[in-house]
Amino acid sequence: MMLMEYHKPVLLTEAVKGLNIQPNGVYVDVTFGGGGHSREILKHLGENGKLIAFDQDKDALENAIDDPRFLLINENFRYLKRFLRFYGHKEVDGILGDFGVSSHQFDAPERGFSTRFDSNLDMRMNQDNELSAFQVINEYEENDLRRILSQYGELRPAAGMARLIVEARNVQPIKSSKELKKALGRFLPKHKENKILAQIYQAIRIEVNEELEALKDFLLQTQDALKPGGRLSLISYHSLEDRLVKRFMRNGLFEGEPEKDVFGRVEVPFKPVGKFVIPSEEEISENNRARSAKLRVAVKL
Repeated sequence: MMLMEYHKPVLLTEAVKGLNIQPNGVYVDVTFGGGGHSREILKHLGENGKLIAFDQDKDALENAIDDPRFLLINENFRYLKRFLRFYGHKEVDGILGDFGVSSHQFDAPERGFSTRFDSNLDMRMNQDNELSAFQVINEYEENDLRRILSQYGELRPAAGMARLIVEARNVQPIKSSKELKKALGRFLPKHKENKILAQIYQAIRIEVNEELEALKDFLLQTQDALKPGGRLSLISYHSLEDRLVKRFMRNGLFEGEPEKDVFGRVEVPFKPVGKFVIPSEEEISENNRARSAKLRVAVKL
């Protein structure tokens, strides 16, 4: 029985197809959530196939699948290699990831991920973590707030926003999303309020959960965790994630270009498979979360 309803997974058919599943292979779903992608993967596996899933959110454990071929690990996917080896799998045949915030997390007001609710400033994907949005907003230095809003939210007025947050919290702590909106009111014109708030929330959420660092850790580990010919099938929701995935799949680096040997050749760990895929208009109309999704697939060389 599910704890709360999880929405239909994004790019379900396309993401699973990207894995090129072999019936007796071993596959990993590093973002289990409601289990939609995992259930689809299991449909393609034979009796000797295996699916290992990761999710750091305890709520996701309520959706564990009762299947002898399935294992759910309550950990961040940045520890991919450690837990695969612990369970006896040095290399696997495919890895699927659907990054960002799950629909359940967005729809649970107390989790503080959505701009739709007046809630406490939390935003922790792993509720055992100490750092929350409250601490970021109320304890970070002004320069750090400016950096986060600029880099992770891609907000031009980051310096002014950081200054207003500090001014407001010097009067009294900013405890709720309503109080944060009030503090930043000068930068939230009605016709752009939702868009700008989404960028602010994204910036704080990425900092709280170390999302980009975790993504980099995970991607680097896939080089060792995948067998030659194994597939990566990854869905991103904003340019910061997608840029890291795209560059890594292209040349195994997050910045710069790979070095060439004396013959001008470049050795890279992956080869992209086809072009990126975006949801159809029909899928977006049925699932608004899909609107910014981008799927990229690569094969391990």
